[in-house]
Amino acid sequence: MRPRIPLRVALESDELFRPLLGGDSWRAWRVILVAAMGEPLDDEEFALFKQLTGRETAPTAMVETLLAIVGRRGGKNRAAAVLAAYIAALCDHSGSVAPGERPMVLCLAMNVKQAAIAFSYIAAIFDTVPALQGEVKGRTSDTLALTNGVSIEVRPASFRGVRGVTCLAVLADETCFWQLDESSDNADTAILAAVRPSLATTGGPLIMLSSPYAKKGETYDVYRRNYGPQGDPLTLVCQGASRDFNPTLPQSVVDRALEADPEAAAAEYLGQWRNDISAFVDRKVVEAAVCADRFELPRVADRRYFAFVDPAGGSGADSMTLAIAHKEEERIILDLVREVRPNFSPEAVVAEFVDVLKAYGLRTLTGDRWGGLFVQEAFTKKGVHYHVSDRVKSAIYSDFLAILNGSRVELLDHRRMVLQLCGLERIVSRGGRDSIDHARGQHDDVANAVAGAVVMANAARSTPFQPFLRFSWT
Repeated sequence: MRPRIPLRVALESDELFRPLLGGDSWRAWRVILVAAMGEPLDDEEFALFKQLTGRETAPTAMVETLLAIVGRRGGKNRAAAVLAAYIAALCDHSGSVAPGERPMVLCLAMNVKQAAIAFSYIAAIFDTVPALQGEVKGRTSDTLALTNGVSIEVRPASFRGVRGVTCLAVLADETCFWQLDESSDNADTAILAAVRPSLATTGGPLIMLSSPYAKKGETYDVYRRNYGPQGDPLTLVCQGASRDFNPTLPQSVVDRALEADPEAAAAEYLGQWRNDISAFVDRKVVEAAVCADRFELPRVADRRYFAFVDPAGGSGADSMTLAIAHKEEERIILDLVREVRPNFSPEAVVAEFVDVLKAYGLRTLTGDRWGGLFVQEAFTKKGVHYHVSDRVKSAIYSDFLAILNGSRVELLDHRRMVLQLCGLERIVSRGGRDSIDHARGQHDDVANAVAGAVVMANAARSTPFQPFLRFSWT
């Protein structure tokens, strides 16, 4: 990629981007974008660059990855749109694209609505910037086709939707909020892993922009490894409050938000990672406990099994799940995981689960209070006694974590279980109360059942046989 004009010149031109990113209020963004392209900074600009990045030296070539952690209303969308337009229309890509390839600048957002916002910013640039008004030869709801053969496309973030394309740059919006999607295994790591090869032949940059959230996921990992002077020279990470990048935002807005919810506002407006939300468990710990290619274990006659169920109604978003585990000396073995996703008949699933329980010699199981007497009666009619939970979910997850960290459990090779366990969040309230649960918009149905069965099995004595010990949660 060879710029036809330097980005700095484009940012200072009234015919190009000065009307969009001109003036003192956009100074921070101009410094970061110019530095990311490997263009030199003057002394005053470098002082601001150092403040925002913690770096002692500025890049001397275009970076491979730019991560900007910036508070809300900090101008991320407009800055990203300008960079997309510059790379697409004002750089020469003839030496990095094979004949017949149609290269693109790809803009990814976490959902269709967010993608539409990003596209409107980019389209407005080509509609209003005088020097670019003749560069568009075709337009759809999510694509601009330029006269130079480059297209700018906006898509929802999906690892399947970014494969097989050639990208000149990828702009990834709000990557801290690309949550796990268990139904498609569409994790942020999978999306970004699929994106990076699309840039391999062009050498274009991956631009990640987000306000911060919990200290987990691919975005936080890039930040942790590369913010400050020890970071990879080809990966530039900047961090700042909303007013660092947009001083026109009224301080009163920030002050009111901080008064209402200090932890949330520190992330939303001060650009700080949330300390009250963290990952429940490191993915490496979970994967170390998984026995590869072990999907289910048959019953062994002299073993004592424990079952936990997470019931559901069948018509909502939740699955109904069952897990069975047993203890061998000091190790806990997960034997079975069953999940039935909606829509389903609860009565039919109860009958299916009862058959499984009886195959393992079980006439009892434990579950939560969901559904009141309906669930209990449904299992009782089938000859299985349903123990209602008397422990909260967070307490069981805490006990389960101790078993995981102690390397005392063997888990099945069950991808949704791994995703859900890794997606759990530990949240500390203002009063200091600790709770563990799935993130907003996610599920923990499989994790719920697995943790319950494992913790019950762990509490049992290995020998001799003891009466059933009740462990459950609400």
